[in-house]
Order: sequence, then structure tokens, then C-alpha cells
Amino acid sequence: MSRASFSVTSSSSDSTAEPVADVSAEQTRRTLLLGALATTACLGCSAPARAGEDPPGSDERPQKGDLLVFSEGDSEGKLIKAADLTAGGPPIHAWPQDPKTSVVRSASRLNEILIIKLDPAELDEQTHARAVDGILAYSAICSHAGCPVTAWVKSDVGDKEVFKCMCHNSEYDPRAGAQVVFGPAPRRLAALPLALADGSLSVAGGFIGKVGGVQQG
Repeated sequence: MSRASFSVTSSSSDSTAEPVADVSAEQTRRTLLLGALATTACLGCSAPARAGEDPPGSDERPQKGDLLVFSEGDSEGKLIKAADLTAGGPPIHAWPQDPKTSVVRSASRLNEILIIKLDPAELDEQTHARAVDGILAYSAICSHAGCPVTAWVKSDVGDKEVFKCMCHNSEYDPRAGAQVVFGPAPRRLAALPLALADGSLSVAGGFIGKVGGVQQG
């Protein structure tokens, strides 16, 4: 009789306690699931922001030892060799690249460079001293309003090809240190010293002269 009473009491206790335990366990599972979903959603939101960030060093000015890579065209991102340049132009547009991290310094448009190969006999003394086998590098940003210098055309005031900014027609002669030969530009393009090793071009020092337009820092 007592065993029967014990059995009935146990059964009654089980019938009231188990639902409570089940509800508690279900709430715990839901809480964990919601937490996991929230974390996943948060990670999904933050990933694109991180992916869109420029890598460290990508906005720094060219550094000594940087390599030079194509900034446009089918060869974009590839190393520029001396053999890639055509004597007499046109110029190649390039970015500097950190040789240790492979970071291309393309986060600032002020880092774009014009590389051209000319006849060493046509260069003035100072320009010749900075050239490597007739190869020269200059900033690709016009010193007038900061537009890109994109054209290699016959000068409006001479019979030789020059760099030309199509925004306001400023022209620069790379044979004479990219001095202004026509247009409103107030100063020559900044020059970038080069070095040559195993056929590859690299930066031998920082820009010589101010980079960018008159309204830019």
C-alpha cells in the first residue's frame, strides 16, 4: 500500500516538474540560437566594411625600393620591366608597390606615375643625371588643377611630343625635367628618381618637387 502511495506520489511529482524543465530547456535553446543568429548577422554586416578598407601603406607616397606596376590596361598590377617601354613614348602609367608586403600604393591618386623612355641625347643635364638608360618617371597629376596628365601629343609650341593635361591644355616637356612649355600650369611635374635591377624598375627616392594641383596639399 505504501509502495502504491509512493508510486502515485512520484507520478504526480513527475507530471508537474517535467513540463517546467522542458520549458526552461526550450527557452535556453532559443536564447542560444538567437544569440548565434545575431552574431552571424553582425559578422555579415561588418565583413564588407573590412573588405572595403585600403590595406596599410596603400596611401603612402612612393618609398625607396618600391617596385613599379602597371596602373591600367590588360597588364594592370604586373611589374614593369625596362623592356616594356617603347623608346620615344608613349609613357606607361604606373603605381608604386611595396616589395615586402606587395601592397600597391593606389589608395591616393597622387601616387600615379608616368614612366617614359627617351633618347638620352635629348635630355638636359639635370634630367640626364636622373635618368636610367633614358627612362624617366614623373607624377601623373597636373600641377594646375590636379587633373590627370593623360596625353602624349605634339606640342602646341614645338615639334616634339610632350605630356599634356586635357583639362586646361597644360604641356610638360619630360626632356627638360617636365617643365611647363604651354598652358596655365604654375610649375613642372614632380620627378621620381628610378633605379634598374635585373630588368625591373624601382624607386630610388621620394618625389622631387610638389605633387598635385595648386589647390591640393
